Amino acid sequence: MEIKLLHKDMNEKEIIERIKKIKAELGKKLVILAHHYQRKEIVYLGDYGGDSFELSRKATENNDARFIVFCGVNFMAESAEILSQPHQTVQLPDLDAGCWMANMADISIIDEAWEQAVSVIGKDRITPVVYMNADAVIKDFCGNNGGIVCTSSNTPNAFKWSFSRREKIFFFPDKHLGRNTANKMGIPPEEVIIWNPETPFGGNTKEAIKNAKIILWEGYCLVHTRFQIEDILKMRTKFPDAKIIVHPECPQEIVGQADAAGSTSFIVNYVDQAPAGSTIIIGTEINLIERLAHEYPDKQIFPLKHSLCPNMFKINLANLLWTLENVGKVNIIQIPDQIKKGAKKALDRMLTL
Repeated sequence: MEIKLLHKDMNEKEIIERIKKIKAELGKKLVILAHHYQRKEIVYLGDYGGDSFELSRKATENNDARFIVFCGVNFMAESAEILSQPHQTVQLPDLDAGCWMANMADISIIDEAWEQAVSVIGKDRITPVVYMNADAVIKDFCGNNGGIVCTSSNTPNAFKWSFSRREKIFFFPDKHLGRNTANKMGIPPEEVIIWNPETPFGGNTKEAIKNAKIILWEGYCLVHTRFQIEDILKMRTKFPDAKIIVHPECPQEIVGQADAAGSTSFIVNYVDQAPAGSTIIIGTEINLIERLAHEYPDKQIFPLKHSLCPNMFKINLANLLWTLENVGKVNIIQIPDQIKKGAKKALDRMLTL
């Protein structure tokens, strides 16, 4: 509310011009990162746009950058902070921009689940694998237990790396990405179990835990679980020649009915490479789809269903301007060195793949 009142007399055009002026004044000292799911006006003001980890790497490898403003959600800004150089400060325009999925994996509950799983199968037989969409403390846990971080595009490689070391995987926090990856790798469904943290041993028998090759945490993305089979059937009827592309955070039933599934960058590249006149139905966050439709007028691009990420939407022109007017002073992301150390272990293992 205070931020809105601060700029209540400025219209959108004036705010944009003020942001551009600050960018010009700070020059190479400032880098604005904009995730694909941000409002288009935020994306167009960013120095870099893309997936969360891709953005973090670009910014922190830029030695001239002193201030990194991440237009995304908390775990993304944390990743930038983990990889940042000592002279760099990471800021998030709205600290309330969390992540539904990341919030489903609390470290105290994961610690308890890990101990239960290890008590059944032994610590040397299982590797924790954490999706990028998780808090820094979860990445730290994985790093300190011989685990690895993965993105939606390299999950199969992270799984292969893990299986080359130990025979089982405990995957956090997205059960759908984990299930779709297991399917892609040809792992039988009976060797994949779900761990419900609200019940002892995740609601599984000890025998089931011993027989499982992959244990999936009971977590999911609010955006990508809104899609239903009925949505696909409706679009198939309306656009029989269209290709339907979805994100692997969607349930396996949706992925199975789609023409292709892949990360956000995969979706962007798919649209870019599709021939003019193509009709593409996309199952992911609505802001990305609307921007793609705007940027590729020679193609018909429609959402499988309107699905908005409310946390991504918390970043707006007003709080971005407020952050830039207080660059290096407000909403600074700080992670204790000990947690950064363990989390970076897990991230570095991913970078070696």
